This record gives sequence, C-alpha cells and structure tokens, in this order.
Amino acid sequence: MNVTSASFPPLTGRSPSAATTERRVATPLVPSDPTSDQELFRALQRGEDVALNGLIQRWEQPLFAFAWRYMQNTADARDLVAETFVRLYHQRDRLRPDTRLSAWLFTTLTNLCHNQHRWRRRHPAVSFNSADDDGASMEETLPSDAPRPSANVERDEALDQLTRAVDRLPHDLKTTVLLHHFEGLSYREIGDITGCSARGVETRLYRAKQKLKDELSGFLHEASQA
Repeated sequence: MNVTSASFPPLTGRSPSAATTERRVATPLVPSDPTSDQELFRALQRGEDVALNGLIQRWEQPLFAFAWRYMQNTADARDLVAETFVRLYHQRDRLRPDTRLSAWLFTTLTNLCHNQHRWRRRHPAVSFNSADDDGASMEETLPSDAPRPSANVERDEALDQLTRAVDRLPHDLKTTVLLHHFEGLSYREIGDITGCSARGVETRLYRAKQKLKDELSGFLHEASQA
C-alpha cells in the first residue's frame, strides 16, 4: 500500500521566512476520540488496508504540523510523517489492539525527527535549517485583508528569533515545548509520548522557558532600546 500519497497540506510559491511560514501553519486539532483510532487500527490488523487511509486522514495534519516545526523544512516533514505511517503499517501485527495510537504515532515521529535533525547537524552543507529544499511554502491561510508580511517586520523578526531558540533546545525540551504549546497536548499525553511523568513534563517546560528566556534576553533588550 502506498502511504506516501497522503494528502499533505498543498504547497505553493517560494519559501518565506520561518516567521512568515509559522503564521501560516494553523495547528490542526489533535483527534480526541481514541475509539475511532482503535476501531481503525483493529480493522488494519484484520487485513483491511483501507483502514490506514482513515488513520492518515485523522492524523497526517497534526503530525505534519509538529514535524514542520521541529525540522523547519517542508520536505523533511512530509517524508518523516510518511515514514511514520509506513512503520505503523509494517508493525501493525506486532502492536497490541488497544495501543494508544496518538502516543505511538507522536513517539515514532519525534524519534524520526530527532534522528534526522542530528543527521542534518552532522551534514550542515545539506541545507540544514534553510529554506525548504523544494522551494515550497505552506498554502496561505491568512484572511485576504490580513496584514501582509511586509507590514509585520518586527513581529517576523521576533518570531524568527523564537523559532531559532526553540530549535536549539535539547531534544527532550524541544519536543515537550512543541507538543504542549503548539499541539495542545496535556502533561499526561506528553508523558505517554516522551516516557516521563506529568510532573517531569512540567519540569521540562519550566527548564525550556528558562533557557528560552536566557537565549532571547539579548534580543529583547535590543528591541526595547530601538
């Protein structure tokens, strides 16, 4: 079954700055009904391959939103989400029927993102943290009368600084920040994905905020003096 044909968000035009793209990526709501996941997954285990399409329709966009924010690269994000579904398909018979799909999918994707990110760091000449390799950007979702990027230079600069600061966080802190602040997951849900307690998630968020505050202190001081 070809899972790479999932209908990821349409792409058009040249790549904007990270800040402009960030404004365009509206985080889809994470599906909240685990019963539907379990029904689809059990059907997949029974050999009904079409059930995978149902899981892709439910999860591709929330997973893509996370992967894009982690990788800052559309091509990588699309490939890693597709690989996540490929692994789900190949491992379907080894997983328990009552597997919590949301945790499994995000755990698999975060590990793939982490490994790819480390590879990019070891191979900086291969377009690490640069504009998207395919020259594509997320389809515009701002209303037609919204301020254009040229009217939001200061906001773009601040968001670029924040994006870079989050990108420099250690994997555990970065993952926790993205899952909580952008995917809207609870401490318990993040704990299921990252393998730590809810209290541990809270601690990671606190540490991440302190690191971000330190990282951005110079920029914020310069901005206040401008």
